[in-house]
Amino acid sequence: MPKKPGTNPKGEFAFFNVVYEDDSQRSNRRVPAELLGGLDGDEPARAFIREQDREIAEKSGRPPLEIKSISRVGAKKK
Repeated sequence: MPKKPGTNPKGEFAFFNVVYEDDSQRSNRRVPAELLGGLDGDEPARAFIREQDREIAEKSGRPPLEIKSISRVGAKKK
């Protein structure tokens, strides 16, 4: 059964675009918003995504790729 519009709480997750060492990109990777902010800014997102990638690689039998860069979806370029 489909959910009603507006039933998902806003601000629960932050979304990131991730670029890997082989220049492949994954868009809209979800990171819990509670991990972000503070003095570290978005740096905890890198560790969270790296752990997700490790788990995915373990299940697929492929080595995980190194992350080249991450950027928050919708953030303005400096």
